[in-house]
Amino acid sequence: MIRGVTIFAAAFFFMPTSTPDEQRRALLLRGGATVAAFATAWHGGLAHAATTPGAAIEERADLARHFTAAGTPGTFALFDVATSKLTLVNGKRAGQRFVPASTYKIPNSLIALETGAVKDIDEVLPYGGKPQRRQEWARDMNLRDAIRVSNLPVYQGVARRIGLARMKEWIARLHYGNEALGPVVDRFWLDGPLKISAIEQTRFLARLALRQLPLSARTQDMVHGITLIEKTPTHALHAKTGWYYKPPESLGWWVGWVTAADGGVKSFALNLDMHGEDDAPKRLTIGRALLAELGVLPSTAAAPR
Repeated sequence: MIRGVTIFAAAFFFMPTSTPDEQRRALLLRGGATVAAFATAWHGGLAHAATTPGAAIEERADLARHFTAAGTPGTFALFDVATSKLTLVNGKRAGQRFVPASTYKIPNSLIALETGAVKDIDEVLPYGGKPQRRQEWARDMNLRDAIRVSNLPVYQGVARRIGLARMKEWIARLHYGNEALGPVVDRFWLDGPLKISAIEQTRFLARLALRQLPLSARTQDMVHGITLIEKTPTHALHAKTGWYYKPPESLGWWVGWVTAADGGVKSFALNLDMHGEDDAPKRLTIGRALLAELGVLPSTAAAPR
């Protein structure tokens, strides 16, 4: 039974003598191919997909049942670096840009380390001394701990160290989302104007997973270290959550990549509507269920029917 619809995208900007591997590497470094046939229908979202000539884009409408069972609309994108296949659940939403919230702690860390605003992932950073909404934020800590507890005041301080001019320069170099920062250096990933789509998240994270961002190997290695949340003999999972909350809007993210034992890399991004604290765990439960059903992570429970 055919469970999804596969669409083949053509691109015409490669030299005919280049090999598929060369094409894939060039595309990842450039930030993604243009899939013109779908750019208009999907509001430009697929124009940023990391695909190569002949790469497959597969819609998996059957997998939307994971969001339905959880009682919330959402989207999921999975990019397979080896095949350049992009698998989408709710493809239209996958191409829609949203405020990145705490998933921005990944590029924030990269830029801080590359510019020397933070010397390494063990440097202790101040939180500012003010009362915090979450108790675990109310202490100085290094990037290892700050990203683990998603420490907002520490990362806002990191952004101020970087400064708006350098932040704009590096966001443009990284081709991150709409590259719009506005005038406030420590709020643009929380309130906007910065926005990014699930598809763009997978493109960006695939380049980081392959260490193909325009950054030093040292910087990328350190961020690999602080984003690692699970390592087994079969896989390594790197991930970060995010929660955009600006009433009446509330949206949750879970993004990252999985490296298999054979070295294969698959990057992913999920976002969903959230209505309160009770919806926060759904980011990971739905995300893990989708990764398991798609064969990226080992299956730990029966998928919803």
